[in-house]
This record gives sequence, structure tokens and C-alpha cells, in this order.
Amino acid sequence: MSRRLSAQRGQNIPEDACCEEHREPLRLFCEDDQALLCGRCFRPEEHENHVVNGVREAADRYRKLFQGILNTLKKKLEVAKSILADEQERMVMIQGEEQDFKEMIESEYRIRFRLMVEEEMNVQSQQGCIFNPSMREDNQNQLMEFATELKEKSQETLQRLNDLGKENMNKLKESEVRLSEQICSLQRTTAELEKKCGEYTLALLQNARCSVERSESLLLQCLEPAQITDLSLCQVTGMSGMLKVLQRAVTLDPNTAHPCLVLSEDRRSICLRNVQQDVPDGPGRFIFEATVLGVESFTSGRHYWEVDVEKATRWLLGISEDSGSGHSDLPTAARDKVLLIGSMMGTNYTFWVFPPLKKVSLRGEQMHKVGVFLDCKYGQLSFYDVTDRSLIYNFSSLTFRGTVRPIFSLCIPTGGTNSDSLSICCPHVESCDVTVSP
Repeated sequence: MSRRLSAQRGQNIPEDACCEEHREPLRLFCEDDQALLCGRCFRPEEHENHVVNGVREAADRYRKLFQGILNTLKKKLEVAKSILADEQERMVMIQGEEQDFKEMIESEYRIRFRLMVEEEMNVQSQQGCIFNPSMREDNQNQLMEFATELKEKSQETLQRLNDLGKENMNKLKESEVRLSEQICSLQRTTAELEKKCGEYTLALLQNARCSVERSESLLLQCLEPAQITDLSLCQVTGMSGMLKVLQRAVTLDPNTAHPCLVLSEDRRSICLRNVQQDVPDGPGRFIFEATVLGVESFTSGRHYWEVDVEKATRWLLGISEDSGSGHSDLPTAARDKVLLIGSMMGTNYTFWVFPPLKKVSLRGEQMHKVGVFLDCKYGQLSFYDVTDRSLIYNFSSLTFRGTVRPIFSLCIPTGGTNSDSLSICCPHVESCDVTVSP
């Protein structure tokens, strides 16, 4: 009589167990039937085409198999724990990101309202409404309508952001539960296999195939983080018409340009070259970064400029506060820069901001023009995708201790050739045809 090992109810077979029918030692193991056999139980006709080995040989094979699976399960357990920790960290991060985006959206609509008020005042001044009560009242009513429309757009955008934040949080919580369950199963199975590997021959063979199948089913389970939606999809669309009125004719300062940068004759474009030029050294010249400052410096007011980045794969735009000493790109001056960093990988564009350095969005199209708006009074700096007229990122509550200047930078290549370039766009202002738009 064969002794089928799956029939045991959680009790290990003693190492000296004998065949119940023949009272002889169990020295053979049928792989197909998962059964222990004594010499007299083994009948070729019953186990024809079956794999039958000695119990020690079978146990050694299973022990090696268990050990291999055990090592893989332990690695998978560590991966699962790492993903779970990342998911829990992402839960905290997206709450912070949602708050950042909320503040950015509110700040952008405040900017638009202030610009809209100024735009309307300019229109009234041009039309002589200041001295005409009827026209002034009509324009005030129009302004109120635009303000209401702006508020509604702001609330719609914030609601989309809130809905997306909740959706992302639910996905992460579901992922946390799923990963926690997978970790428990992995811990339980690894404990069982460790026990199996330490058992004697007959006990190790008990339920051996079930242990293998259960372990392999765990190995086949995918460990995947939750796929959440980028909050930057809640884009603030549209741009104030006043930005074009505020556009400045920014030019580049050759005395600050890195030796790898070649400036155009009109000082509106820079091109990156692999060979450094022979230029005079100076306290304001960038020596570590392929960077140049604008000639213009600002201490008050509102200013806007546009930059064509279509021919650059990696660039930095923003403002730099004059440090007043030493080379401009020394580490101590890093805190005096506020930057948007664009990087193209294949067909995707990734945006980073500084400070602090963080990724803010990923877009699947080529960037053409970036608009930069600076409001010194309110400490705000906004970056726009001029082509699709949408906000990329907005800094608010910045504090300026001195003059600030536009900053432009390209990435110095680590090898090979690079011909990246960018250009400052010339302003085109139609001063007599200004319309109010939210």
C-alpha cells in the first residue's frame, strides 16, 4: 500500500515510518502520485511511466528546489516592502503636491485679476471713461462680469484638482492594501519553506508539490505601484492680454556669458559650442554653468519676456538676484536663483523647478516658447507655455533683497557634440488695441 502524503492532516510523518500494509521502511517516492512506497508496494504496472526515486534523492531535489524558490521569494518580499514604503511616501507627497497646486492656481488667478483691473483702467483712460460716468459704470459692470468669470474658472480648476487628488489617494490606498496582503502571503510562505528545508527526508516530502505550487503562484503575482494621474493635468489655461503689454526687450549681457556660449550680434540668442571661447575673465562671468544673465535688472514693477526654446533639448530659465560678489554661479549664490528647467527625452518634455528642486510636470509635446512673468511687488514669478497658452508653474511669496535679472542657461554636454540654442523673442505691442480678457 502506498502512502499518499497529501492525506496527512498537518502531522509530519516520522522519519522511521513504515508501510502500513507490509510493515517495511518507506524507501521510494513516486513523484507523479506524491506517494511513499516500500519495496513490496512498488509494482511496475501501477507506476508505469511514473518518476520513482529513492526518498533521499527525492528529498534532496525538493530541498534544492525549495531553497531556490525561497531565495526568490525573499527578494520579492524585499521588493514588495520597498514598493509599499514608496506608496506610503507617495500618499504624503501627493497631499503636499495638491496643496502646492492649489496655491499655484489661486495665485495665478489673483495675478490675472490684478492684470485685468489694470488692463481695464488702461482702456478707460484711452476711451476717456474717467470723465464719463455712464461709460465708467458700463466698464465697471464689464469688469465685474470678468471677475465673476475668473472666479468660476478658478473654482472649476480647483474642483478638478480636488477630484483628481481623491482619485489618486484612493488608488494608493488600494495599492497599500494589496501590497500588505502580498507581503503577508510572502512572509507566511517563506516561513513555511524555511521550515521545510530544515525537515528530515519523509517530513520534507509531505505536501511537497503543494508547497511548490503555492510558492510559484506567489512568484507569478505582479508587484506594481499604483498608476496615478499627474496633477499638472489640471492646467490653468489662457493668458492675460496684459502680458504682451508688459513684454520687455530683454538682451543678453556678454560679460556674464559662459565661455561655451556664443551670443548673436543683437544679443538676443545664445548657441552652445563644445569649445570654449577666449573671453576675458570677470567677477560676474559664469564659469561652471552654460549660463548668461540679461542686461536688464528689475527692482520693482511687473515684467514679461518670452524665450524660444524649440532648438534646445535642456534649458533653464528664470531670475537671478545679484549676489554682489564673486562669480555668479558659485554654490553660495544658488539660493538667489528661481528657475524652471525643461528637459526633452524623446518626444516627452519634463519640467523641474528650483527652489526646491522638484519635478512638476511631464508633457508629451515639443516646447516652442516659454513666457516668464515677474511681479516684484507681490513676489510672484510665473512660467507659461506660450504655444498652448497655459501655465507651467507659478512661484508666489518670493522675497527679493536686491535687483533681479533674467537668467538663461543651456546644458553643457558630457560628450559628443551639442548645438542647442535659444532666443529671446522681440516684443510686439499694439498699444492702441488692448482688449480685456480673463
